[in-house]
Amino acid sequence: MTAPGAGAPRGTSGAGGTGGLGGAALPGTSGPLAAAHDVLLLDLDGVVYIGRDVVPGAAEALDAVRADGLGLRFVTNNASRPPAAVADHLTRLGIPARTEEVVTSAQVAAALLAKRFGPGAGVLVIGGDGLREALRSEQLVPMESVDEGPVAVVQGFGPDVGWRRLAEATRAVRSGLFWMATNLDLTVPTPYGPAPGNGSLVGAVATAAGRGPDDVAGKPRPGAFREAAEMAGSTAPLVVGDRLDTDLEGARAARMPGLLVLTGVTGVTELLQAPPEQRPDHIGRDLWSLRAVHPPVHAVAVEALGVRVTCGDATVEARPEGDVAALHVVAPGGDGLDLLRAGTVVAWGARDQDAARSVDPAPLIAAIRAVEPGAGWAR
Repeated sequence: MTAPGAGAPRGTSGAGGTGGLGGAALPGTSGPLAAAHDVLLLDLDGVVYIGRDVVPGAAEALDAVRADGLGLRFVTNNASRPPAAVADHLTRLGIPARTEEVVTSAQVAAALLAKRFGPGAGVLVIGGDGLREALRSEQLVPMESVDEGPVAVVQGFGPDVGWRRLAEATRAVRSGLFWMATNLDLTVPTPYGPAPGNGSLVGAVATAAGRGPDDVAGKPRPGAFREAAEMAGSTAPLVVGDRLDTDLEGARAARMPGLLVLTGVTGVTELLQAPPEQRPDHIGRDLWSLRAVHPPVHAVAVEALGVRVTCGDATVEARPEGDVAALHVVAPGGDGLDLLRAGTVVAWGARDQDAARSVDPAPLIAAIRAVEPGAGWAR
């Protein structure tokens, strides 16, 4: 399978750059961001909905980009539900979706297991109905116990997975069975804050079994995005997510441009510390940023261990102070998002110059809150 855009440069949604900061860049766009793409590869939790509730404005924004002619694919690491259930959930939230528009990590895991073991192979299931349906669709046989003779064990998120299932998984792994994890997300978003995700439960089995999984199917591995783009016939996909360590790292692994939306788990602190392999190409408050023009980030000056960056009317500097790259807001401007963009590239540039230096996000967070008091992502 060939990734759409493989071999082409990332971040080609428009013009702009940072003029000398290397990998620390947020390119601007010459028109609305979505106009440069043919399909959106959308994460769900934290992007489209949180728990049972739709993210405010998400349904309307997706209706608008559909009307503009873009295709949508919903790519989720949550393996607990089959695609039809995910599509039905989205439709009930006011986001019409078809089963074929959903790609889950369970589907990717089942496809990988089918390639490895062939039709008819038995697989121990630790997870929800989404895993069982995905295995059956690949002509694999879901099993509930090691005593049934499986050739592999697959572990995915399920809200009802408890100690007995984790103990059975441990038994399978310790016996030497091939172990596939659908994903390694440590947390899942809920209306009350983060809760343990599949990665946390995989970690419990790994601790008890004394080793990690043999393979991982979902994000940040590139397979899910590549499969979704290929299914859509896309030549210019855009990944949209809220997590740096899955969605945006997966976008880079698949060599696709990525948009970070600030409606989920990532705030200012995490964004400033992002290593190169997890950095987005674009940053937006929410899904309406798909129809916005993104201003380019300009490097005003780059000095020895010092960086100064402007985005819109906002300018931020990073100056070395001992082991810390201290952020100084030179001009906050009138847009909290532009201020974040400038501060982000400053922090990335400072860290790229000297990875040993930490970046204190407090001055930038305080300045954003002053400009935009309602910015819940300023944390």
